[in-house]
Amino acid sequence: MTDVSRRGLMKGAALTGGALALPALGVASAAGTAQAAVVEGTEEVAADAAARAVAAPITVTPADPRYKGLISGSNQRWVGTPDYVRIVSSTDQVVRAVQEAVDKGLKVVVRSGGHCDEDFTTNSEVKVVIEMSGLNNIAYDAERRAISVEPGALLGTVYRTLYKRWGVVLPGGTCPTVGAGGHIQGGGYGALSRSRGLTVDHLYAVEVVHVDRAGRARKVVATREANDPNRDLWWAHTGAGGGNFGVVTRYWLRSPGATGDDPSKLLPKAPSEVLLSDVSWSWADLNEASFTRLARNFTAWHEANSAPDSPGRFLYSQFKAMHKAAGYFRMSTQVDAGAPDPEGLLDGFLAAVSEGTGVRYTVGDRYRAPWMYAVTEWSGFVEAAVPRWKSKAAYVRRTMPQDQLSALYRQLTRDDYAGPYGMAAIVSFGGKINEVGTSDTATAQRDSVAKMLYCALWTDPTQDEANKRWVREAYADVYASTGGVPRTGGVNDGCYINYADADIADPSFNTSGIPWHQLYFKGNYPRLQQVKSRWDPRNVFSHRLSIQLP
Repeated sequence: MTDVSRRGLMKGAALTGGALALPALGVASAAGTAQAAVVEGTEEVAADAAARAVAAPITVTPADPRYKGLISGSNQRWVGTPDYVRIVSSTDQVVRAVQEAVDKGLKVVVRSGGHCDEDFTTNSEVKVVIEMSGLNNIAYDAERRAISVEPGALLGTVYRTLYKRWGVVLPGGTCPTVGAGGHIQGGGYGALSRSRGLTVDHLYAVEVVHVDRAGRARKVVATREANDPNRDLWWAHTGAGGGNFGVVTRYWLRSPGATGDDPSKLLPKAPSEVLLSDVSWSWADLNEASFTRLARNFTAWHEANSAPDSPGRFLYSQFKAMHKAAGYFRMSTQVDAGAPDPEGLLDGFLAAVSEGTGVRYTVGDRYRAPWMYAVTEWSGFVEAAVPRWKSKAAYVRRTMPQDQLSALYRQLTRDDYAGPYGMAAIVSFGGKINEVGTSDTATAQRDSVAKMLYCALWTDPTQDEANKRWVREAYADVYASTGGVPRTGGVNDGCYINYADADIADPSFNTSGIPWHQLYFKGNYPRLQQVKSRWDPRNVFSHRLSIQLP
């Protein structure tokens, strides 16, 4: 789970008193990075890059006491048994690590932040994990006139660095502990995407370690320049998700149309201040009519306010409908304070969501705050983590119909399930995101107005089956009329690869007859297969939802 923070989804249940007690849980060399850092004027970064260029990678085997801490990610449902974990700190180290795995015939995977929803980096086939946390540098690259971000950098670090050094922003997800590595290449969206686009809309280039037909690991740079012979590899990293074509070792960020060599003008400006709002509804005050009206109103507002030039694009909200066992649920909203009349925009939105429901919400938060506080600290989006989860996703193109809303209510009020952290979140989308063509990037869903995240979170391993069952049954019920999945081209438009859900490729769950790749990639899939054929012809990098060779 990468864009809607599972942390930020937890506050409602915690406030009921009935919650679980949770703990806070180009080819460019390293020398090129050092040169970029010198141009930027931070000698410490340059020294760090130079040191990493000659440092030896760290290999952790089962005999090492660190092994247990490195064989799983944030989702503790998944624990791997690799032969070893290789902790790298330079591109050349990645090349050597990949080559060694290929030469030995070992299945190799990559992990940056470790927030994968499925077992793609921990299943029994995986023998080598390349751990990217040591590749975390952020610097201005004068040669490419772009800001370089390495994949091990966490989003919170990316936001702080971009803001403090240059006053700019990458419009990414709301969970600050997610790694840039997987987040960006999956498309990436967050609280500023409606006004500033997806993360990949600002991706200029990628450095990738891939394996050619002869079995040789090589590093290559691909840019969005029209005359770049490697442009197809850049394109594939704008929405296909991680683990498909190779190992990304560096991203370069520069917005389309940005010119000059001033890094403070190469990405969107960050807001100075935002208006934050958190409201809640008590389940005791709701019945099916009032709840479904709330949810319908939320998506109806977004359908009416999600054009690329709509004033509503400056508002982002998460409608987090938690199971009735939580007692109540929340809606957390952020408005760019630099928008015209932000107070009026928020008031109009709250009134539109409440219209005709006959119930009142309780105000938790309403105040202005620095954007940096909101993106890294505000409890509306950032909360204590939970060690186990299962999630599913859907794009929403139009106001949700009554059959879906009734199913949502039915599942959230079931008496045979008592998980306070079972939820269905409806999340803002659209705006500037929909200004980009469906094939301009690998992210095909470019006319949706909202996303949905179905999720259960828990701590006790003995509750695994009960929670997975609820998520699966809730999803199947909402999309019963379309084969248990949010088919493309209708009210919905398939699924989001950064909320990976292997069930979509399982015909026992997906009874629609629609291939899993249509739901994730729509008409872009054949082109992605051609990229796969060119850059990973031996299928070295694969998982249950990876691009297949044609």
